[in-house]
Amino acid sequence: MSPPRQSSLTIFFPCYNDRETIPKLIEKADAVAREWTNDYEILVIDDGSSDGSREILRDLQSKYPRLRPIFHEHNKGYGAVLQTGFHQSVKDLVFYTDGDGQYNVSELESLIPLMTSEVDIVNGYKIKRADSWHRKVLGEIYKSIAKIFFGIRMRDVNCDFRLMRRKIFDRIKLQSKSGALGLEMIKKAQLAGFHFVEHPVHHYPRSYGRSQFLNLKQIVQTVSDLICLKCELWNK
Repeated sequence: MSPPRQSSLTIFFPCYNDRETIPKLIEKADAVAREWTNDYEILVIDDGSSDGSREILRDLQSKYPRLRPIFHEHNKGYGAVLQTGFHQSVKDLVFYTDGDGQYNVSELESLIPLMTSEVDIVNGYKIKRADSWHRKVLGEIYKSIAKIFFGIRMRDVNCDFRLMRRKIFDRIKLQSKSGALGLEMIKKAQLAGFHFVEHPVHHYPRSYGRSQFLNLKQIVQTVSDLICLKCELWNK
């Protein structure tokens, strides 16, 4: 049983210097949402971009009335962007994926039917990761940390292609400001008793810009957030 067509939907994208990819993502998001519901919004949370992304987003508002850009005045990090997206979403269901174009937003169509009345989160997992070898290695290390230290058995905790019920964020409180937020969200949702299903999605090479994750500051922040999360959950 698929979710009722009248369910409302938020689609949001984190954006950091993604001017070459974000317009196409918005176009696809609008097309997918219109096919499924009349009650939807598209959010783009710009995390202090300096490549002209902001000007493009303002221009796109005239073409896409459901688009609502949200601007961070300075770069706060991936986790902070996701927190803004979750807090600003107002519809029944929330879908997000990255603004760099490594996922095909049209594949949201395959997630929606899986959001039955018994399911709270539909989590994608990459069929094949299209990244450099060192990103793949880091990804495998991260998945091992999720499994060994946090007991997460999900196939791909790194896959930011997720459809969720908005009510989840009324029950769980998120703290991480780095990429560790995804792991924190999954673990706390599991502890709160929410139900998951997983579905394969395609992953594509990055065609523009550079990832903000592969720098010392972000790695240190992620490690720090994971340590804090482990301490918070120590007796749970």
